[in-house]
Amino acid sequence: MNLTLWIAAGLLALVALAGGVTKAFVPKEKLADHHGGEWTANAGVGFVKTLGVLELLAAVGLILPAVLDIAPVMVPVTALCWVLLMVGAMIVHGRLGQFGFVVLNSVYLALAAFVAWGRFGLEPFTG
Repeated sequence: MNLTLWIAAGLLALVALAGGVTKAFVPKEKLADHHGGEWTANAGVGFVKTLGVLELLAAVGLILPAVLDIAPVMVPVTALCWVLLMVGAMIVHGRLGQFGFVVLNSVYLALAAFVAWGRFGLEPFTG
């Protein structure tokens, strides 16, 4: 189970890293031109960049605390935060009629919930 939880956290970290880099460093106008990024057209630049930074922090928080053995409880806490972020993403994409993205976000949500559940109770890093 430990390996499965590491894999799930690693996959989520990659998703968070990709999304974070995109939102933090790609101009908002360019994001709005791409499928799935239409929501940014009505969002402020600061909001989009803040989401990007939060996603970058999530990528770090899903892996480094456990690897460095410094506050490893931050891994499931970060996973819970990712669940909340995905609820927001599902609402935004649902309002835009992008149900494919709603399904994708629900997969990410389920993966994050699995990591949180697994690391809080099933297979915590500390005894």
